[in-house]
Amino acid sequence: MDEKETTGFEHFGLSAEVMHGIMECGFKSPSPIQQQAIPHLLEGKDMIGQAHTGTGKTAAFGLPSISRLKKTGEVEMLVITPTRELAMQVSDELYRYGKFADINTTTVYGGQSYSRQYERLRRGTPIVVATPGRLLDILSSGKVKNFTPSIVVLDEADEMLDMGFLEDIQKIFTFLPEDRQTLLFSATMPDSIRKLAATILKDPVHISVMNKEKTVRDIDQRYYVIEEQERDDAIIRLIDSFEPTRSIIFCRTKKEVERICTTLIGRGYSAKGLHGDMEQHQREEVMNSFRDGRIYTLVATDVAARGLDVKDVTHVFNYHMPFDSESYIHRIGRTGRAGSKGIAITLVTPQELRGLNRIQRSIGDVMT
Repeated sequence: MDEKETTGFEHFGLSAEVMHGIMECGFKSPSPIQQQAIPHLLEGKDMIGQAHTGTGKTAAFGLPSISRLKKTGEVEMLVITPTRELAMQVSDELYRYGKFADINTTTVYGGQSYSRQYERLRRGTPIVVATPGRLLDILSSGKVKNFTPSIVVLDEADEMLDMGFLEDIQKIFTFLPEDRQTLLFSATMPDSIRKLAATILKDPVHISVMNKEKTVRDIDQRYYVIEEQERDDAIIRLIDSFEPTRSIIFCRTKKEVERICTTLIGRGYSAKGLHGDMEQHQREEVMNSFRDGRIYTLVATDVAARGLDVKDVTHVFNYHMPFDSESYIHRIGRTGRAGSKGIAITLVTPQELRGLNRIQRSIGDVMT
């Protein structure tokens, strides 16, 4: 790192190797959640962080944690995420932050070789990023000895509970050491999350960076009233009209994803679908194609796209109105990132207008 180059991270006291990684990643100044979280995490405190994807929370917990790793040759940091896609993304980010400290990561999730993942855990990797199901399978086998991470992170905890992983998470914590630093990040804080936090955290610091103003400042939110049978035609007309350079269409079901993809491709658009029933290699190929710019339109269900972080998404289309404000914020948050502008368009029927108004009141934004 050029000694003349500076960032806004110098005052935290992060390791020189992590500072080198920060420069390599092009970070200029800490985001609000990083500003709040890093000092506490460097002190080893437990934390509850309320933040959405895209706020910089991976760096918020990753940078100080990597600075504190002792390189014992065993697993020192465990991050648990709800989906394979998010696990891979977090693992990649942590590797970039720690590469100058010679910190490697292992990603553990279903759909890949059990024996290879088990072997890497057995041999010891400083950082493990895992989904709950596969991690519990490996730990329950009893074959992995000395699995004693000193830092444990639950990322997007509300999504994990929504997906039915509460029991798995509780069982995983029976395998973890009592003497640990535990961090829990969640976009929402329902009672189930608060109860879980009370059982696994000790005197945690609470931080919240929900950044609701972001939706007003960076995203042009619109809605169109249509009849139920007009949804497919309306989506096609909107794509034709706006000509987005990179867009995501959110659907509720696999059938909707497949039907809209087929229609778009038939009209000459570059599109692929993403849903939970796809094989892992298919999902990875679709995600990589969208990130690399080989396709311009991603048609996805909420769960399949959870944690998706792709630059320069210009438009988000809600084929159906989301069920609640948190889902709405998560969806439209795929666009309008890093100071760029975005457009979010929601299709609603007359019967859904009351629900739309409820979402607007909840987030404090006005759609036009």
